[in-house]
Amino acid sequence: MQDWTSGYIADIGYTFGYYAELNPMRVKLAFLNKGLVCPQVSSACELGFGQGLSANFHAAASVNHWHGTDFNPSQAGFAQELAAASGAGAKLYDQAFAEFASRSDLPDFDYIGLHGIWSWISDENRKVIVDFIGHKLKVGGVLYISYNTLPGWSTFAPMRHLMTEHAEVLGAEGRGIVSRIDGAMDFAEKLLATNPIFSRSNPQVNDRLRQMKAHSRHYLAHEYFNRDWHPMHVSTMAGWLEPAKVQYACSAHYLDHIDAVNLTPEQQAFLKEIPDPMFRETTRDFMVNQQFRRDYWVKGARRLNVFEQAEQLREQRVLLVVHRPDVSLKITGALGEATLSESVYAPILDLLADHEVKTLGQIEQALKDKGMAFAQIIQAAMVLTGAGQLALAQDEPVIARARQLTEKLNAHLCQKARGSAEISYLASPVTGGGIAVNRFQQLFLQALEQGKQEPVEWAQHVWQILQTQGQKLVKEGKTLETAEENLAEITSQAENFAVKSLPSLKALLIA
Repeated sequence: MQDWTSGYIADIGYTFGYYAELNPMRVKLAFLNKGLVCPQVSSACELGFGQGLSANFHAAASVNHWHGTDFNPSQAGFAQELAAASGAGAKLYDQAFAEFASRSDLPDFDYIGLHGIWSWISDENRKVIVDFIGHKLKVGGVLYISYNTLPGWSTFAPMRHLMTEHAEVLGAEGRGIVSRIDGAMDFAEKLLATNPIFSRSNPQVNDRLRQMKAHSRHYLAHEYFNRDWHPMHVSTMAGWLEPAKVQYACSAHYLDHIDAVNLTPEQQAFLKEIPDPMFRETTRDFMVNQQFRRDYWVKGARRLNVFEQAEQLREQRVLLVVHRPDVSLKITGALGEATLSESVYAPILDLLADHEVKTLGQIEQALKDKGMAFAQIIQAAMVLTGAGQLALAQDEPVIARARQLTEKLNAHLCQKARGSAEISYLASPVTGGGIAVNRFQQLFLQALEQGKQEPVEWAQHVWQILQTQGQKLVKEGKTLETAEENLAEITSQAENFAVKSLPSLKALLIA
């Protein structure tokens, strides 16, 4: 009998994650920063959408028409449930890539996205995807693809292979994948305790194993324990994608654009001497020991002239999505922690503290007396967006059209939060994507929607839900046993939410 999983873990669902890089809205600023023409996106596709949060958020929170597939029927079923809840009309299927690619009812796409899946599939499926991109991505269209890369995975790859083999060879028959994962990690720990020469030569292996143990087993099953697992150099990726006629554009991870926090001056000078762009990227990966790449590729790159680039950058709309006093002026790059210039960043953050949408041109005009160059504002926008403190905003007509759909989707998710903390995001019509909102915060919003105005009322709403399920809070490792203790802690969280989170969620049209 043919194995429909093709070696991919299917007996345990993927995590309910949201991946902002999949949002087509993020393409524009990255492309403008590199002086590239960005397409107008109206049709988009996600291959291997997992539980479908990203695909559904992007469908509901924009005016784009979304299609996608994930071969796992339980995951596709959940994704279809969300699509029905929002009414966004996303066409999400449970087909294998080859079956999906052969559909005759698919449009050509302005944008195709794949998150992580490339690293976990067979060469046969990779060929199907490349052929699909070649036939279905429009001229000028953008491909987003993320994948495990080398050299960052080179030291741990042998240990990953050993653990996978342990799960297959010595894992008890009939036990689920979670038990086999725990057994494999226990075996690896015992092996490293014998102080093998391998771990002495590769001391990072011990740290990586400790990091693994902290992750959910659902994540580990899909990240490490598939039959196919192939990190590759970016130049190898370029070779794979060549038949699709796409070329490397830039990183989708905004902080990768900031050389000062990732490369020493000597490294920057060294890279500038390399004329070939793909060889330069490959070399850069050695400098930062790159482990995971998030890249944009484009079918037919076109450059903007300097005037067009500056004009479009000034039109870019942004808003602050975090509480201004909580914004740290420290970021972490490949070189470690770096401190941002207070003279540049503090005025920008103060100007955006009201959470109102502003263009980069408006920021420039408001701060013209501060002696700030527009180039500094652009870099600050890249850094703050990359750090998750700033978000790019859609145009008002798009926001107005998307709002009704996101409200329906968010109401559905808040209902689910009554019994589960699995989904910790809601959709924003302002950003065209997802925003982190945890379970209690979703229930606070639900209480607010029901007309409860005060934090103490929101807390009572949450506590009633927890009581019916026999749930109690844990604080500093200790279970809060009494109703008074639980209610006091929830009320404290509600008051904090009212001050620090609610203003930005209102600006994002989530509250």
